[in-house]
Parts: sequence; structure tokens; C-alpha cells
Amino acid sequence: MELIYFHTFREVAARQSFTRAAEELGYAQSSVTTQIQKLENSYGVKLFERYGRGLRLTSAGEELLKITVQMLDLYEQSKEKLTKQGGGTMSIGTIDSIASYFLPPLIQQIRQHYPELAIRLQPDSEANIINKVREGELDIGFILESEPSESVLQWIKVKAEPLVLIANPQHPLTACRRVELQHLDGVEWIMAEDSCNYRMMLEKTLRANDISYRIGLELGNPEAIKRYVGFGSGIAILPRMAAAEELGRGQLTALAFEHPAIRLDLYMIIHPKKWRSHSLLEFMKLLQQNDL
Repeated sequence: MELIYFHTFREVAARQSFTRAAEELGYAQSSVTTQIQKLENSYGVKLFERYGRGLRLTSAGEELLKITVQMLDLYEQSKEKLTKQGGGTMSIGTIDSIASYFLPPLIQQIRQHYPELAIRLQPDSEANIINKVREGELDIGFILESEPSESVLQWIKVKAEPLVLIANPQHPLTACRRVELQHLDGVEWIMAEDSCNYRMMLEKTLRANDISYRIGLELGNPEAIKRYVGFGSGIAILPRMAAAEELGRGQLTALAFEHPAIRLDLYMIIHPKKWRSHSLLEFMKLLQQNDL
């Protein structure tokens, strides 16, 4: 059973309201209701009953609250002890590009500071990462976005992340000193999956300007996209971090293209009310101090 359910139960009991508990925790009210229902189903009892316009604990709820307070206090003590020793677990949610090309040296640095720290890296979609940070399942998330999209969370911009159009060095568009939108009319694309935010951004811009395009291949992995671009006639859009190595070796070429509607920033996102270990605070400091 998730420990977070007991934390939610304690807040509802203290405030005698699902609504006020949700506001305090930064959750949707439906999430609070679901967590309490899961606790009730697990124990096979009702924990709350209606009393006028509010709620009050049932006798079973009163008994569980006594145990919950002790359990959560003990958990907080254990976290603090493990943090001081450099132990514990840090859960990080991110997309594949950031997990592969941005985080490795930073994770290595934090593990040098905290050798006993276990890091759980969970690649996922942007929407799932935001949801898991909001629900407390992740300690921190990293995504590429044009602007913050969830006001409940704290969004910290790490850096601007350029998007580049990549092509085989022999591609005809490499001869253009500046690639304009009209030059992209009818070209073949190697695209990321359709849920990818920078693909959606690109397609929206192309459609808005009546630029036709063909999708030759659709792939879910930046490494596969780069290989097919390098051996074929299609072009692709990727965060620069994902293509920097191949561009530096001359295996791929970055087309001279820029558009104000096609840009992203790298954000770290955290829940403002979630407990932060010493190792997480140190990790956040590393991100802000490094020359990225």
C-alpha cells in the first residue's frame, strides 16, 4: 500500500474535508477521494462519515489515525537518518533524450557525493512525468517544454535546448545558406512518435504555413532516428543534445534553420510541498551550478 495514502488520510482527518485536504496537498480532489477509497477497500471499513456539512472519523478511522501518526513520524525519522548517511532512493522521471544525453554526468556527480544513494531513473512521456510528480510518485522530473503547463508544480528552467534539423551531409538542403520553411515543402521526414512534443510543434508549424511533408519512417528512439537519417534521404528534428556527438564528428549536418515557434526549454519540475532529502537538494544545486 502506498505510504502517500496514509499521509492523505491524515490531512483529511485534520481538516475534516476532502476539498481542503486537496488544496493543502496540491492534489485534485478526485485524487484524494480515490486514495481514501483505496484505504477503505484495503481494510474493509469506512474511515469517514458525513456530519453536517463536514466529515468526521468513524471509530475505525480514529483507530487507524493513531497508528498513521506514529507510522508517518517513524518514516520521517528513517528518511532523515538515511539522508544524513547518504542512503535512500531518488526517483527521477524524464524523457529518453534527457535520460541518455543530459543526465549521465550529473547523476555520476551526485553519486560521488552520496555513494549509498540509489537512483531510480524512469523514462516516460511528458504527460505521465508531470502527473507522477504531481501525485508524489517521483521526487523530480525533467522534460522539454516551450512553457510550464501545470501551475500546481514548481517549474525551474535549467537551460534553453535548441531543436535542430539534421540531415545526411550529402542532402541537397545542406547547400542552402539559410533554410526557409518553403524549402521544406515536400521533403521526406524521419519522425519521432506522434506523442513527441517537438514533433507536434513541427507539424503544427508546417500545417499553419501550408507546407506539405512526407513521413518516410516513424521511430520512437533518437538513436534509431539518427542512424536512418545518416544512411537515407530523410531529415529529422531532434534536441541538439541528442545529435551533438554525430554533428561534431561530421556524420550528420545541422541545417541552417530557425523558427520562433519551434523551440523548447529544459525544465526540472518538483512538487512544492513534497519532502526533499539532502541528496535531492544537492542534486538540484548541481544542476543550477553546472555550466550546461
